[in-house]
Amino acid sequence: MYGLVNRALEELIIEKYGEEKWAETRKKARVEVEAFISNEPYPDDVTYHLVGAAHDILGFRVSDLMHEFGVRWMTKTAQENFGALLRAAGASLKEFLLNLPQFHAKVQLIYPKLRPPEFKCSDVGEDSLRLHYFSYRPGLVDFVAGLLDGLGEVYGALVTVTLLEAKAKGADHDVFEVKWISRAKSP
Repeated sequence: MYGLVNRALEELIIEKYGEEKWAETRKKARVEVEAFISNEPYPDDVTYHLVGAAHDILGFRVSDLMHEFGVRWMTKTAQENFGALLRAAGASLKEFLLNLPQFHAKVQLIYPKLRPPEFKCSDVGEDSLRLHYFSYRPGLVDFVAGLLDGLGEVYGALVTVTLLEAKAKGADHDVFEVKWISRAKSP
């Protein structure tokens, strides 16, 4: 994963729990990198080890930490780093979700070694859809649910996310049901 991901996790931990907890997390994860470079790719294991260590140090369930990280990614990290792309991807939550493949294609122009997940929408209704999530990376379902909740905040929508099918339980891929109640707001 790119350094931007690890920096965002670092910022989350420092802002909520302090520099000392981040230092403990890095030490427990055996990550010797002092400062992550946003546009440099790092092995996925670095991120996974940091999350596991943060779980141990902070005492949170990994699923809760990943969900919180997903929300923060959309409400802070993505806004700061991809704000114009987010705004161009859609004026509503529904438009954004339908345009996710094009959004990731544009992000790949900035981060050429990015291997993003694939998203497809089905059963699209006025205030709901099914989001199909395909990824070679395991263990990110709670992060994706957090991203969806964060998108709701960005677009001023009250979002309900339900995991209908899980790759971890034998399904071909993960399927989320996403429902929302829109409130007037755009990114």
